[in-house]
Amino acid sequence: MTTLAGAGPAAIARACALLREGALVAFPTETVYGLGADAASPTAVRRIFAAKGRPLDHPVIVHVADAAGARGWARAFPPAAQALADAFWPGPLTLILRRAAHVDAVVTGGQDSVGLRVPSHAVAQALLRAFGRGIAAPSANRFGHVSPTLASHVDDDLGDAVALILDGGACDVGIESTIVSLAGDVPELLRPGSITAAHLERVLGHAVRGASADAPRASGTLPAHYAPRTPANLVRRDVLQAELRQLCERDERIAVLARGPRPDLPFDGTWIRAAEEAAAYAHCLYEHLRRLDAANADVILIEDVPDGPEWLAIRDRLARATHGEADDRD
Repeated sequence: MTTLAGAGPAAIARACALLREGALVAFPTETVYGLGADAASPTAVRRIFAAKGRPLDHPVIVHVADAAGARGWARAFPPAAQALADAFWPGPLTLILRRAAHVDAVVTGGQDSVGLRVPSHAVAQALLRAFGRGIAAPSANRFGHVSPTLASHVDDDLGDAVALILDGGACDVGIESTIVSLAGDVPELLRPGSITAAHLERVLGHAVRGASADAPRASGTLPAHYAPRTPANLVRRDVLQAELRQLCERDERIAVLARGPRPDLPFDGTWIRAAEEAAAYAHCLYEHLRRLDAANADVILIEDVPDGPEWLAIRDRLARATHGEADDRD
């Protein structure tokens, strides 16, 4: 039976005991809630894949308390990694490095690289420091579905597959970490996040390229991901009302996420008005998608977002949540 606990010393001690027994513990980070297992136990890590329905070739990220802890999981910690760690850890950045010899293939998806992150959330930090070693933790939801940003989301998705859920409130950032690979000769941005390419380039002193064909596989980079169960379409702002009118005429049940007010149309479905500013939009994105998914609609319409660099990670999540297919019918 799953237990939802607070984040005090007794809850942290209970979480550590469960992790040492090989059980799964969900915990908050500043990005989303993670589904944690002892990263040094292949048996425990396999339980993550079973609980999520996650393919075994999809690597998980190892969370550690600090950069010193990360070094034990990597074959080498190059100067670029140290520079990024100094600038952004603890924080929403995952570094892909060549794995140390002891890192099991179940953690890396069979690759020669490992993802490492130092989260900044106080509960995650308390857990990692008390546990004393790495915790493998992808997002605490069914594979490919909307990520959890509240403890109740984890319980809704995974239920008794999780022994304990540490409740640390709503996640501050609300979308997953930026992933940068330093496993090759050139830094590659594998997944955008709140730490942008410009932030990375200011620290590194040179450009960061996009993922190459031979880049390591990484969490959250499949074409369809972060998706509600209800079919969702990404719609340009200038055609949203026309699309709504067309669906209303067909008596479709519609749920909408838009940055503007509800239009004056014969529409009685769910309308969620999202923030105009990127960080605030990201903070609530997955909570909004879950509300829309629960609206019993035939289709979800999501108004497209601006093209600015601060919106890149949000555009990435929306494209994957709608299977990458923008709806531009007029």
